Amino acid sequence: MSLPDRKELEVRRLLEGPHPVVPADLAPTAAARGARLLRRRQALRRAGWTLLLAAAVAFTVWASLTRPWVTPPSTVAPPLEGW
Repeated sequence: MSLPDRKELEVRRLLEGPHPVVPADLAPTAAARGARLLRRRQALRRAGWTLLLAAAVAFTVWASLTRPWVTPPSTVAPPLEGW
């Protein structure tokens, strides 16, 4: 008997045999778990977007107060006054 025939016979034997008993509350339990996972995923997504928005606002406030794009005054020579 070749390998594919043996596998086919094993599958047929498994399908013809007694089927396992499915728990009565399987569907409601699966639905409750799926809803819980969906709520958790939505909460994590909402928290991530809130954190990203807070970081953007904090960066904007910091940049407007410190103005990092302005070059600092040179300290190589003293300022010329009284000419």
